[in-house]
Amino acid sequence: MADGSGARTFAELDMRSNRIAQFFLSLDLRPGDGIAMLLDNSTAYFELAWAARRAGLYYTPISTHLKQSEIEYVVRDCGAKILLADERFAPVLEALPADLRARCATVFVGAGGLDDLISTFREAVALPVVPMGKDFFYSSGTTGQPKGIKQGLGEPPMTGADKAEWNVRLFGFGADTVYLSPAPLYHAASLRFSMKVIDGGGSVVVLPKFEALGALRAIETHRVTHSQWVPTMFVRMLALPAEERAVFDLASHRVAVHAAAPCPVELKEQMMAWWGPIIWEYYAGSERNGVCCISPQDWLAHKGSVGRAVLGKIHIVDDTGRECFANETGQVYFDGPKFEYHGDPGKTEKARTAQGWSTLGDIGHLDADGFLYLTDRKAHMIISGGVNIYPAEIENALVLHPAVADAAVFGLPNPDYGEEVKAVVQLQRGRRQDSAMAGELLAFCRSRLSNVKCPRSIDFVDELPRLDNGKLYKTALKQRYLDGGDARSHVIKG
Repeated sequence: MADGSGARTFAELDMRSNRIAQFFLSLDLRPGDGIAMLLDNSTAYFELAWAARRAGLYYTPISTHLKQSEIEYVVRDCGAKILLADERFAPVLEALPADLRARCATVFVGAGGLDDLISTFREAVALPVVPMGKDFFYSSGTTGQPKGIKQGLGEPPMTGADKAEWNVRLFGFGADTVYLSPAPLYHAASLRFSMKVIDGGGSVVVLPKFEALGALRAIETHRVTHSQWVPTMFVRMLALPAEERAVFDLASHRVAVHAAAPCPVELKEQMMAWWGPIIWEYYAGSERNGVCCISPQDWLAHKGSVGRAVLGKIHIVDDTGRECFANETGQVYFDGPKFEYHGDPGKTEKARTAQGWSTLGDIGHLDADGFLYLTDRKAHMIISGGVNIYPAEIENALVLHPAVADAAVFGLPNPDYGEEVKAVVQLQRGRRQDSAMAGELLAFCRSRLSNVKCPRSIDFVDELPRLDNGKLYKTALKQRYLDGGDARSHVIKG
């Protein structure tokens, strides 16, 4: 842990995960059963995940920002038999329905609780040979209810299988890797990449919570070689005064990876100017149906692209089902590994074509060289006066203004045009939320975008509902307006 709150050697992880696996087996959990974890970032996350793998169990991380009803939904849907949680969640979990608490026991593991649970299992033992347990993640639910992605259990543990995964090969993970994970471990990328690094003998440094100076300090202190980010973290770090950023020695840092949300070209250019050509990007989902990746060198030649396919083959399909030519925009599909949304064959079928290709719901195009460029999610598209407008393009423009910390754009009903473009902006600290600032932002948009794409109105909020994995919870934000809420602090009409 980057703050010094905990550390584990490989020997300790091996011993403790063995003892926790014994605890799971003592509860009559069998291969294919599930556990859920509602935990802040800690070393316990890895111990529990490895124990689940060794016992052949599915493990479902749950976002610590979910409300009680959302936690109930995930726990019910995944079928977990045990929910392992930090003590601070006790009031929420004790209020869950009685039938769910009876079916899924809550076990608190914080403040020494994990040591108490395994106190009777003092020695490592030979565990039953079972299929390796696997993560069972839920999508962020930014466009509706979270969707569970459950895949078949893997090979027996400790076989060395699957060592040539795309991320290991492209990013050069190995025994000398020191990987910084600044995001919550309940996010698929954070936990999967961290565990992949440890699988290969590398070291992982985890931030309890992202903080710009703390992240830079961790790179210097732990001589970090690899890291993973989301674009909002870049915005926060670039917002630091130049003199503060300059004091950190980042010479050990050789691979910085980002994903999860669109990154404006100018923002990435600023990061490249600061960190050098070490920034990689990939596009994938918890569904694991395909992956695109782009090196810093390829990105400089194809700015704005998320790369070529490194897992699966990409197809761009229009609304009629026709496969698009190069530079034609349509929905992005992968002909790659198959997945199913747990308990929802309708959603699974909706995400597939007749050929068996599957989509994450994004819109984009391929260039003549096979590089993918994303436009936005289909569910976020605004249709105003018959024109398709993609919010990500407007958000990327707004966030480049020095006063803007974050931005969200979505469509609201308009009696004349069907929908109109609404922008909600979170300003940098110390900036005034007034009509002058709103007018300045509107003019900034007009200098970069056609008038039809520019917001009809701009509101300010103190903080946008962005998840720690970088994804914007736009559905909840838009619903406030549809419900007639007064969460706005200022409005200016464009």
